[in-house]
Amino acid sequence: MLTHAELGLKIAEYLAGKWQQPVLLIHLEKIFGGASRETYRIELKVSGEPRSVIVRRDPATSLIDTERELEYRAYEAVCATDIPVPEPLFLENDPHVLERPFSVMQAVNGCETDAGILNAEQKQQIGSQKYELLGRLVNKDPIALGFHRFMTVPELNHCAERELDYWEHVIDTDEIHPQPIVRAAVRWLRRNMPTPPTKLAIVHGDFRTGNFLFKPASGIKAVLDWEMCHLGDPLEDLAWSFDPLWNWGEPGYAGRLITHDKAIALWEKSSGLKVNLQAFRWWRIFAAVKGIAIWISSSEDFKNGQSKDSILAMAGWLMTDRQNQILLDYLSPHSSHQLSGITQ
Repeated sequence: MLTHAELGLKIAEYLAGKWQQPVLLIHLEKIFGGASRETYRIELKVSGEPRSVIVRRDPATSLIDTERELEYRAYEAVCATDIPVPEPLFLENDPHVLERPFSVMQAVNGCETDAGILNAEQKQQIGSQKYELLGRLVNKDPIALGFHRFMTVPELNHCAERELDYWEHVIDTDEIHPQPIVRAAVRWLRRNMPTPPTKLAIVHGDFRTGNFLFKPASGIKAVLDWEMCHLGDPLEDLAWSFDPLWNWGEPGYAGRLITHDKAIALWEKSSGLKVNLQAFRWWRIFAAVKGIAIWISSSEDFKNGQSKDSILAMAGWLMTDRQNQILLDYLSPHSSHQLSGITQ
């Protein structure tokens, strides 16, 4: 197993070969918090000039099972648009270089991910930009951008069923003990399938506060973490971004930034679409089911997998409990949090 220092030297050696220039390692830092890849920030000198890159290496096991090539190709496709993302540099599938496959991205410097540092005015600015960006993403033509070359293109009337089938299978495969609440939610979703979307959209898959880089004074600089990207219903990302998990301590605010009503209005203006409230309710309940599937999978990995990363344990138990509470609120006929409208 490579040591921390050996890993840095191997990366520098690899990049020197790719760039055909002298590369000197200055500093290697592991970025904690991500759960699908090991992420490192590397400071280099390339022919004497400073340069920063991000390396994302496959872990021994992960909170979610994702495909590195799909993620990398999504970055490549989106990078050519007005949606800001880190520039993808190299995808290396040979496991012998760093013991496991990895990708290399250009670092976006001087940015933050924690919305807790923002004042009220900055939250309004960045929240508005967040939903305007999501609307712009919905507007993109995935076929024109080449997404059909590396991912499945579903029929419009199969988008919801396809996603529900996938995440129910994750629960079937990974649950350690019975999950009656999420099973009830799945039954409700099966009985109440939404109206198909009017267009096929690029779905980021994890579009939420914390998954973009920003500068407090000037806004969002890069949207990160495209490992769950797929093609599907435009409402899916919007519903996921509204999940109560992402607004700790600030109920009623999408991702702790702006009100749900304002987020919806900005998304509709930017995307040119209208939110179908019945379909949106379905996708919000689905978002909680998907969340539980992810946390169940992380529990299984921590209990039975090769990794003992504490983030897997925390997500597996703490987050599953919270997501179950959310589902009970959504499904209970006596709950004050029923999703009867966009303000809930």
